[in-house]
Amino acid sequence: MIVIAQLSDVHFDGGPRAAERTRAVLEYLDGLPYDLDAVLVSGDIADNGTAAEYEQARKHLVSRHPVVVCPGNHDERTAFRRGLLGEEDPSAGPVDQVVRGEGFVLAVCDSSVPGEHHGRLEDSTLDWLDGILTGTPHEVPVLVAFHHPPVELHTPYVDGIRQFGEERLAALAGRHPHLRAFLCGHAHTAAATTFAGLPLLVAPGVTSTLRLPWEAPAGPDEHVFLDEPPAVAFHVLGEDGRLTTHYRVVVARR
Repeated sequence: MIVIAQLSDVHFDGGPRAAERTRAVLEYLDGLPYDLDAVLVSGDIADNGTAAEYEQARKHLVSRHPVVVCPGNHDERTAFRRGLLGEEDPSAGPVDQVVRGEGFVLAVCDSSVPGEHHGRLEDSTLDWLDGILTGTPHEVPVLVAFHHPPVELHTPYVDGIRQFGEERLAALAGRHPHLRAFLCGHAHTAAATTFAGLPLLVAPGVTSTLRLPWEAPAGPDEHVFLDEPPAVAFHVLGEDGRLTTHYRVVVARR
């Protein structure tokens, strides 16, 4: 059994709130009596993309389990590479990474668009992903992760800044039957839908939870719950190759 934990949208801003909520999630994961195969942090690591925010994130995004992080729309690629990946002379290109575990591959794509809040996978990222999938034996399941969902989630605040150009990703997925699912964040709410005929699983937010349209927000600036506890997703690949996702709320220990 393969278990990958996913948290998202931690939004380190130099203050204590994001740090404490993220620490609660990672302490929960570290306290599990099971070694996770990976911990994915799917974007919006920093709130403003500053070096100080990435320094704070580097101190807190530490676990006994393997951790992989990708950028979101609030991140800045060069500062991300320098602050989190330790690159002394970072490029400004997409931050694409791959985790090859025992019996699985996790391809983590950079869907951020510098200077914008919507997402799009660059051609170089799609070529890189095609190469990862082509080079992975067909009996090995591949999960693909990024920050921005490539479909509408019926959350107007997020849908306007989702991932666009998604038809290119869908065409790529159709060529690789061992691609099992897509994982993303950005929406600040746990969700499950489909894309390109495959599961699209959305991690809840750590820093806040998005109000859904039918939860009757009081005004345009009150589209989030700040008092809801953070949460995490667990993606489980069974020996039969079937994917199951569980969501768990994390309450900080007093």
